Amino acid sequence: MRKKIVAGNWKMNKTADEATALLSEVVNMIKDEVTSDVQVVLCPPAIYLTSFRQYVPAGGKVALGAQNCHEKASGAYTGEISAPMLQSIGVEYVILGHSERRQYFGETNAQLADKVNIALENGLTPIFCCGESRDLRENGDYVGFVKDQLTESLFHLSPEQFANVVIAYEPIWAIGTGLTASSAQAQDMHFELRQHIAGQYGDEVAQDTSILYGGSANEKNAQELFSQPDVDGGLIGGASLKSREFTTVVKAA
Repeated sequence: MRKKIVAGNWKMNKTADEATALLSEVVNMIKDEVTSDVQVVLCPPAIYLTSFRQYVPAGGKVALGAQNCHEKASGAYTGEISAPMLQSIGVEYVILGHSERRQYFGETNAQLADKVNIALENGLTPIFCCGESRDLRENGDYVGFVKDQLTESLFHLSPEQFANVVIAYEPIWAIGTGLTASSAQAQDMHFELRQHIAGQYGDEVAQDTSILYGGSANEKNAQELFSQPDVDGGLIGGASLKSREFTTVVKAA
């Protein structure tokens, strides 16, 4: 059975004191209120990961994730952080290919294939993001576009490697815009992606793959989104910065 996962992407937010307070609130709320087996992943700015480890032991209901990693294990890449570094401090997950990384930093499908490789080699679980723009949604083959992102960045993996990847579908037109894909739109795309995975790796692997929704899910719409048969949780942005709202989203999964 595939995991239910809710990951909070804090992006570039929170000072040190604010981040520690938010972490404490979320960890305690999850401990006290969440009785299901949903896996919670918190992805704060990388500068906080080391200090957060003392509050988030490995292997628990709450795991630590990074927002990115470099495709090389080491080298002269000023300002970058490698997968071995993340692994060495107990990070368990890493977000790769977020639309903001693709848009602002020019990350390509080929580059992301290398990032996926290095993450897996170091025991990290990639949360691989894919999704389409509003223009493509309205005027192009958006399903084919998103399938190509999986094909070009993930389908070189063996079935055993692919089994350690989480997919996050993020309709770019619904991130930070106030728009949200309907539950039917989310389900349709998740179904298409699961079928695409099945075509490459077989139905068993496809059915075991967690596919998260990453388009402005919040406490008001999470229950309906997560009730869809192919939606296995969410990659949460803004709502993850508010402990009560994020916990409500987690409980919806």
